[in-house]
Amino acid sequence: MTRVVITDYTFPDVAQEKQVAEAAGAEFAAHQCRTADEVAAAVRGADVAVVQFAPFTAIAAQAMPKGATVIRYGVGYNNIDVPAARANGLKVGYVPDYCTDEVADHTAAAALTMLRKLPMLDASVRAGEWAAVKRAQPIKPFQEVTFGFFGFGQIGRAVHARLRGFGFRFLAADPGLSPTEAAQICVTLTDAETLLREADILSLHAPATAETTGYFNAKRLATMRPNAVIVNSARGQLIVEEDLASALQSNTIAGAALDVFHVEPLPAESPLRSAPNLLLTPHAAWYSEAAINKLQALVAEDIARALCGEEPRKPVPNN
Repeated sequence: MTRVVITDYTFPDVAQEKQVAEAAGAEFAAHQCRTADEVAAAVRGADVAVVQFAPFTAIAAQAMPKGATVIRYGVGYNNIDVPAARANGLKVGYVPDYCTDEVADHTAAAALTMLRKLPMLDASVRAGEWAAVKRAQPIKPFQEVTFGFFGFGQIGRAVHARLRGFGFRFLAADPGLSPTEAAQICVTLTDAETLLREADILSLHAPATAETTGYFNAKRLATMRPNAVIVNSARGQLIVEEDLASALQSNTIAGAALDVFHVEPLPAESPLRSAPNLLLTPHAAWYSEAAINKLQALVAEDIARALCGEEPRKPVPNN
């Protein structure tokens, strides 16, 4: 009998996924795995495995039959050992298109919040102050702000579309963006080094690859403007967190807004927790009730496809 296994999930239920599996005559099981060993035990012999945050390692890949499918609940797939999965003949899919609007909305909101220094002003009022200039300076009018994009894919473009009316000058560093296309949407294409030097606010939209992991380290943060702000709703691995905390403490840069982290939940001992001028959110950019329903519906569709022997709707790309 074919088997569908969900290793872990944070949704109220997995009724859509169960219905699709059982309609196809498959056995269905949902777990709350946390460790690699728990995942490997849960997916042993399964024809379809759906993973959210639990680590899907080479051990898990070896436990599934050749031709089986692994699906990630989400935009990224860093918790899946994709090379091991492919080496063991598994198909790997993900859902990169379920929360574009939500992440773009969250990112744009965080950017505007930090540019107007609302968290700092709120904290000063709560502390008994009434000193707008003292706590907010310096602030540029938006027409004088250079807004940079480190990566300009689907979500970066959606953020840009939301912010075009504010009068920013836009820069982007992305090898997939052509000069012609950039000019058409009033974005100046540049290299990453120039982007860091010139951006007043830098929004990160790159995947975590060998080239981008740890890219924002102490050396590169030191090349940014002292009034600069970083917004990251992409991947926590892009930033060396200790270096960012130090840069904020030393006023090397002016602020940051982070929704993603190396380790989640953010550890109690993380230096980010005590860093100044830092807005923290708990990996919430993706969230809306509609996004949850869309994510689960698309995963249910992928389960049905897999049980019919079809490829995932969105296969993980070859990097």
